[in-house]
Amino acid sequence: MSNQPGGPTAAQPDRPPTTDPVAAAPGSAPGQVADGSAAPAGRAPRAPGAIGLALLAAGWLAAMLWSTREAISSATAGVTAISLSAFALPGVISAALVAGAAVGLAAGEPVTRRGDRATLRFAVAVGAGLLVGLAAALAIDLSYAGNTTTRTIAGTTAAAAVIGGALAGARNGAIVGAVASAALGTLVFVVGFSVARDPLFNLFGAGDSQQSLVTAASWVSRTESLLAGLIAGFLAFGYLTWARRRAARQDPTVSGLRWPAYLVAGAGPGLLLLLAEVIIRVGGRSLIDLAAALSEADAVAQTSLGTSRVDNGIWVLFVGALTAMITFGRTLSPAAEEDAAGDGGAGAGAPDGSAPEPTGADGGSKTGR
Repeated sequence: MSNQPGGPTAAQPDRPPTTDPVAAAPGSAPGQVADGSAAPAGRAPRAPGAIGLALLAAGWLAAMLWSTREAISSATAGVTAISLSAFALPGVISAALVAGAAVGLAAGEPVTRRGDRATLRFAVAVGAGLLVGLAAALAIDLSYAGNTTTRTIAGTTAAAAVIGGALAGARNGAIVGAVASAALGTLVFVVGFSVARDPLFNLFGAGDSQQSLVTAASWVSRTESLLAGLIAGFLAFGYLTWARRRAARQDPTVSGLRWPAYLVAGAGPGLLLLLAEVIIRVGGRSLIDLAAALSEADAVAQTSLGTSRVDNGIWVLFVGALTAMITFGRTLSPAAEEDAAGDGGAGAGAPDGSAPEPTGADGGSKTGR
């Protein structure tokens, strides 16, 4: 085996470092990756469709406020109005939280295009959430009956929108957009699922006894939570995939999205539901206590509904996270996984896996001289 020109052991001429973000090896230089994704340059991909998402979330909040107003206005007595307000409060708070996040994201994304301005982005997102909260509170004050119940709903809704705007101030807009879109889809599904509750009650054996009703209600709640978690996970994965592909087409220097992004996005809707429950129990405590004091049955109903909302949030959190992670994992090819695993050692070897020959200072092979 000699070091003949063209032979298998001939020294190869020096090659200029590649600048292709797809073909470059990871860890060799900033802006190079090995699996074909966008090159990490410290800048996260932007959220696509942020304006459309903001319009949909604001429309959903308006629809929830209108339906709550219609329900309260149809009540024939003040006691019934208080009970209906307590039942409608969770839906309004969840919608306000998502609307604040979506509108804050749409307002903060243009700031990111002009550079990494985290403080300015956060301030703009919070300001947008504040505007959403003030608009919702004003609508409640003008359209609802002016009393303590109205002020509680208005104040808690405004607080939820501001908190949602603060969440939208995070640096990675794509993850915020995925969480907001998946949470919005989950809320729409929960409302639409009400059509299937009665048939499912009969399917799960609801009868005349109290035990059968409780058992059937438990199974219906679990089914709803499971389906909501699946929807949240699929929507989060779809949004992040859209953001990644769009960023790769427009700007190859934008950093790619790894598995933690999909994990957070899938779990995000469940976290928002749990956060909404915290806001309800803190800001809407007076309304919940007032409704629970109406009768023993109302007290049991409010406690049961609160526990059910917490369980639903936990189910959506874990099922959504697992769904997004599993779906993302199925998109990884075995070749990409092997390349990622062998970057540390195999990348320095010869194409056939053998160790490279030592080279001299001039780049030629030391053997055969």
